[in-house]
Amino acid sequence: MKANPARQKLESASLRHALHGLALPASVLRALQKRGIYCTPGISLEHQHLAKRYVLRGVESGGAVADMGRSCAFFAPDGSPLPWFQPLDSLAVNGRHAIFLAESLVRLEMLRTVRTYELAITCHTLSHLPGHNRPQIASELVFRGRDGVLPFDLWKERHKSLRGTLTPIFYNRAGEVLRMPQRFEDATRKVTAVVCCLGCQHTHLGVPPTIDR
Repeated sequence: MKANPARQKLESASLRHALHGLALPASVLRALQKRGIYCTPGISLEHQHLAKRYVLRGVESGGAVADMGRSCAFFAPDGSPLPWFQPLDSLAVNGRHAIFLAESLVRLEMLRTVRTYELAITCHTLSHLPGHNRPQIASELVFRGRDGVLPFDLWKERHKSLRGTLTPIFYNRAGEVLRMPQRFEDATRKVTAVVCCLGCQHTHLGVPPTIDR
C-alpha cells in the first residue's frame, strides 16, 4: 500500500509545530528582528541535581509594535496559569519576561501581522523510556490556527480595554470556524493581548509562586 504524500506532509508539519512551534519564513523573522521583537519558543530538558528529577524549561517572551507582534507563553495542561520560577526584568522591551519549570506544560505561540494571526498550541511532557534514566520530551500539536482575523486594532489606545477579552477567529479551508479546546480559551485571550501590547515588559500569563510559610 502506497503512502499518501499529502497525509505524510500534514503529519510532518504537525510534528514540526509540536517540537519547534510556528515555522516562520526568513522574511518574517527578519521583520521581527528589525522591529526588536524577541521571542524564544524553544523548550529544553533540564536536570535538577538536588531534587534528582528532570523538568521542562520554557521562557515566556515577546511583545508588539503597531504592525507586528509575536509571543510565546506557557501554562498548565488543564489551562490554568503556571507559577513562574523566575521573573526577568530588563530595560529592553518586547523580550523575555519569565522562566517556567515544570514536568508538563502547554506552549501557546502566536504571531500577528497587522490584523492577521497565526497560532500554535502544543502540549509537552516527559516521556520515560525503559532502560533510560534521561527522559525524552514528548510533544503533541493540540491546535493550529492559520490566517485568523480580529476586527479590532487592539494595539491602539482606544481599544486597549478589550485586550484580554478577545481572540482571533480561525477558519478551515472550507470556511468553517475552528474550535480550540475550551480550557485553552482564556490563555489564548491573554496571548492575543501580548501580541498587541506595544513595548511589552511583563508576563501576561505567569503568576507569582506560592510561598510556603
